[in-house]
Amino acid sequence: MKRTLAVFTAILLAATFTSAQEKPAPPHDMEHMQHGGFMQGSMHHTVAKGVTLDPNFDMATHTITLRIGPMNLPAHTSHLKMPQPPDLVWDAPLDGWLLAYHPKLVDAGGNTVPGTVLHHVAFWNENRADFLCPNKEEHIFGAGSEMTDWAEIPGYGYRVQKGDKIRIETMMYNPTATPYDKAYLEVVIPFQETSADASAAPRKNVYPAWMDVGACGDSSYDVPAGKSEKTGSVTVKYDGVLLGVGGHMHDYGQQIVLEDVSRKETVATLDATSDAQGHLESVPVKLFVQEGGYKFAKGNVLKISATYENPTGKLLRDGAMGIAVGYFAAADDAKMAALRRNSKMSHDMPGMSHDH
Repeated sequence: MKRTLAVFTAILLAATFTSAQEKPAPPHDMEHMQHGGFMQGSMHHTVAKGVTLDPNFDMATHTITLRIGPMNLPAHTSHLKMPQPPDLVWDAPLDGWLLAYHPKLVDAGGNTVPGTVLHHVAFWNENRADFLCPNKEEHIFGAGSEMTDWAEIPGYGYRVQKGDKIRIETMMYNPTATPYDKAYLEVVIPFQETSADASAAPRKNVYPAWMDVGACGDSSYDVPAGKSEKTGSVTVKYDGVLLGVGGHMHDYGQQIVLEDVSRKETVATLDATSDAQGHLESVPVKLFVQEGGYKFAKGNVLKISATYENPTGKLLRDGAMGIAVGYFAAADDAKMAALRRNSKMSHDMPGMSHDH
């Protein structure tokens, strides 16, 4: 179920806000860095065997294609019972900017596999801290069953340095009646090098903003039967502007609301669409590019709310996420250099395990 987000939409997914917000570690406290986010600390999964990362670097088209697989997906298998791919690490092969992310699922023959079977994928830069939650690595891209396409923002890009370690976490499931064997996740990433043709203007740097109901902790949470709402908050640490915001939810998700509590304003209300069975199809994107961006100031408190309507009559363990995802442009980009780490962060989480 692909939803291409227009002109700006390189925005997506967020960092969890929950009422029990973790205290962020000091920016240079490497001992306490975590990779929390999509992978719930209490989850235990069997590791799928034979899944590898195959990067294809194409200078002619200025694109990188990352291919993850093969993955066997039996019908009617939840994410808790599905053997999951191991975390894979991609070494960025260039100094420059990543401009967009175009995900798709295919089988060994190149035929399209429905996005429904992608529970989520998350890309983390192990050499940078998140600007909202410095206890976590920088969460640079993510997608779920809605297969959100992160389009290019003219004049902007995500800055990488050659050798940056980009960790890729993938979780699959298959709620459908059709099994899929040897499925592959492919993400196509256009890029621009810093040493490119002199006629190509340098890009302005953007920073992924993941604003999550889990705050600076884990993104997954349990969904009770019936209607429920979960909220969390995070504090902005740099002056700048939000260029636009989209969102990420799971099945039975209804709405994400992002508020600037300090200004007593609603930044965006994002109403999700689902099919007749409640499977998530899309979450919209709200753009602020035409107005020059939505201004954030250091110290502003942002609140995220996620609403679900669970018709199953039972608690769904780790069944939800509620993330507002955007791209942030700093007023003083030089201050963002403090987020870089010379060595990768420790991302061991208590309770984290992929059981063999």
